[in-house]
Amino acid sequence: MSAASPTRPTSSAFALCARQELLLALRSRWTQVFAAIFAALAIAVAASGYVLSGGHGIQDFSRTTASLVELVLLLVPIAALVIGVLSFTPERGAAELLFAQPVSRRAVLVGQWAGLFVALMGAEAFGLGAAGLVVFSHAGGEGAFGFVILLLGSALLTAIFLALAALLAAGPPGRRAKALAQALVVWFSSVVLFDVAALGVASLLRSGAASRLLVVSVLVNPVDAMRTGSLLALQGTTAFGAASLAFLRFTKGPTGAAAMLLSSLLLWAVVPLLLAARRLRKADL
Repeated sequence: MSAASPTRPTSSAFALCARQELLLALRSRWTQVFAAIFAALAIAVAASGYVLSGGHGIQDFSRTTASLVELVLLLVPIAALVIGVLSFTPERGAAELLFAQPVSRRAVLVGQWAGLFVALMGAEAFGLGAAGLVVFSHAGGEGAFGFVILLLGSALLTAIFLALAALLAAGPPGRRAKALAQALVVWFSSVVLFDVAALGVASLLRSGAASRLLVVSVLVNPVDAMRTGSLLALQGTTAFGAASLAFLRFTKGPTGAAAMLLSSLLLWAVVPLLLAARRLRKADL
């Protein structure tokens, strides 16, 4: 990365870091493999509904989008965490050279985050777009708007878990293995363990306390918040489970629920990135 002059605006340094990180991410085998796997699974999901029910062919957009929600919730966080940690973790030598430039560490970090975000969104758009083209060619374009909503939700989830990856990776060089282990714990906890624990504890409580716990569980876990928001946008309240129904009663309707969910997700995208910038600024590099 070329050096930035002391008078170069922070925005120029941000753009330079973002462009460099985007090019590196597009050339990375991790990003390319993720794009290929995501596309293959998205197309498989589009066809799986009819196959499992004894039919054949490709599902329409409405069914495909509802089925793809869980795929996005499963794969996007792990991809963003792993690729993010591998990219954000400072390496000895390269980190000293990079951060010796007259550019703020925050500009470098946010630029790297932006470049990775664009690269991963390109991979996700490729996968969803491939599935969308297959669905359109077999079932027409009815319900395609839900596909756009899913892509926007995927973008927000990518931003959140890239921010978490930046927070895990920020610090002195030589801690990549530890950061990767922490990333896997974060993924397992948020995608798998959290729901099981929340429902298990709620089953031991009285009705009022259980409902409050389920409401909190929807807001504090970004995966649950994204799942609830996606189902609300795509299918209304017909597909809601116990936690989501309790949350809907608490917010007194879909409008309040959507506002609270969006606020929670935006905080999850912004706060970890701010904490990562602060941690990186204090790190001895």
